[in-house]
Amino acid sequence: MSTMTTTPTSQLDRFARQVRSGRTVAPSGACRLGVDLGTGNIVLAVVDGDDHPVGGAWLRSTVVRDGVVVDWLGAVRAVGQLRDTLAGKLGVTFREAAVAIPPGIDAGTTKVFTNVLEACGLEASEVVDEPVAAATALGVTDGVVIDVGHGTTGVSILRDSEVLKSVDQATGGHHMTLVISGALGIDYEAAEQLKRDPAQGDLVIGLIRPTLEKMATIAAEATVGYEEFPVYLVGGSSSYPQSPAVFEGVLRRPVTRPDEPLFPTPLGTAMRRNR
Repeated sequence: MSTMTTTPTSQLDRFARQVRSGRTVAPSGACRLGVDLGTGNIVLAVVDGDDHPVGGAWLRSTVVRDGVVVDWLGAVRAVGQLRDTLAGKLGVTFREAAVAIPPGIDAGTTKVFTNVLEACGLEASEVVDEPVAAATALGVTDGVVIDVGHGTTGVSILRDSEVLKSVDQATGGHHMTLVISGALGIDYEAAEQLKRDPAQGDLVIGLIRPTLEKMATIAAEATVGYEEFPVYLVGGSSSYPQSPAVFEGVLRRPVTRPDEPLFPTPLGTAMRRNR
């Protein structure tokens, strides 16, 4: 059995390093693949038999918009490419994968996500709501998970790892970019690059704070009656240092965000929920 430290924070940090470096580690036991088809990034995660991350791969992508796959062929090609890269590095063959979906989407839209896997020769072993996947990686069984992606903000309320309520609304990092573009009179790609530049952080947060407050308001409205639940903030578009404070100001309660908010959802997608 593996002797690696297994706190949620150490797992996330390890996975983030693997994704960014492209390095993998030898797995212990059977591997499990997770696919997160995000609006801004596609991220694949692999965990071993102990649910430790052993590899990850990503690329920027626009195949999903507002929780809907809008470029099916592009999604298939991207997932297939990333899957093959990981399989080659780990020396394994993947025949199935778990896939994350935005909370609250209908069965037809869900089927498009699983069809992407099937077109890559992968059976869909599990379909999991994105905030539920994030909760798995965070080790959360009871709480509110707010997942701020590039296209949508999803909110899931969990008790004993069961979903009591999920909502998803089309406000995310894409809308932040539109605000920056309009305010500064620059095109979308230039605004996107500026948004991702840490040196422009003070300028960016001044422009996008109202958008963050709108996201927090979505969460506040979704959690009426669940004020006793702890709140966890994840998703790449929550990466700004000021994001937790903005959400705390609207929700009027503490908000916890991991240091690597982009990665709980893909890592948790790969992790097993029935151990």
